[in-house]
Amino acid sequence: MPAISRDEVAHLARLSRLALTDAELDEFAGQLDSILNHVKAVAEVAANDVPATAHPAATANTWRDDVIEPGLTQEQALSGAPEVDDNRFAVPQILGEEQ
Repeated sequence: MPAISRDEVAHLARLSRLALTDAELDEFAGQLDSILNHVKAVAEVAANDVPATAHPAATANTWRDDVIEPGLTQEQALSGAPEVDDNRFAVPQILGEEQ
């Protein structure tokens, strides 16, 4: 018996507001069933004595000391800008809103 039926896929598609054809419902039902079977197989293999990990290799964060370093002045930063307005970068309007 499949882990997910075609009717369940149709229900999920309807909830997601996806318009799927009959062929797509059949295809996705098979694909989702395969995925769920693989997840089930992996869940059966996992042992209780193996700690859960997000990565197979041990990792650790490497932090560096925060060191204040000199940056650009406002004039230097704006010197390469194609357009400046009131000591700020001027960029084209993208949302069509009035200022």
